[in-house]
Amino acid sequence: MAGKTYEGEAIAVNFDMKRCIHSRNCYLKLSEVFDPGKRPWVQPDAGRAEEIAAVVRSCPSGALTYARRDGGPEEEAPGINRLRILENGPVAVEGEISVEGAAPVTRATLCRCGASQNKPYCDFANEKAGSRAPAGPSPEFEGAAKETSGALEARRIKDGPLMIAGNVEVISGTGHKLATAKKVFLCRCGASKNKPFCDGSHKDAGFSDGA
Repeated sequence: MAGKTYEGEAIAVNFDMKRCIHSRNCYLKLSEVFDPGKRPWVQPDAGRAEEIAAVVRSCPSGALTYARRDGGPEEEAPGINRLRILENGPVAVEGEISVEGAAPVTRATLCRCGASQNKPYCDFANEKAGSRAPAGPSPEFEGAAKETSGALEARRIKDGPLMIAGNVEVISGTGHKLATAKKVFLCRCGASKNKPFCDGSHKDAGFSDGA
């Protein structure tokens, strides 16, 4: 497991800095356990295991994960796969997703601005790049799926979009449903006229990321 593990009596918390997008959910919800101003910044014995587990599950990037030491339930993938399109930011995935062949995880935030140095994951580069990536619906989008559960696969198409394969619900940052699909292709070049979906504009834009 990548990152650093902070052991507690009832729960252990792992933190992978490379996956963090600084949403601050952990600090804002449970500062007595997660406080960047303290050393160590994660103190699992300062809170209840159930409460810590709930906060970790709210980490959109999956930078935080946990393992129960008290026999409590471990995290499971949600019953509905979701792609949450964050305004001017990444796509936050919830589900049993394998990212470019890696072992499945339940949460990840994936780059859609093309500027990340940790592709396919978001590294907050969209802020510095001034990325403008709307999360609005696409009335022309087709390919509806009846199911929204099961395994997902995410991978970059070389010099092209981000492909998410598997039954999934695409929603805006506020939870508005944009589409349900069996496979979606999300813009990574910033040039699509149909964001958040790819419309082939990367070809004319000469987009290249070395995928």
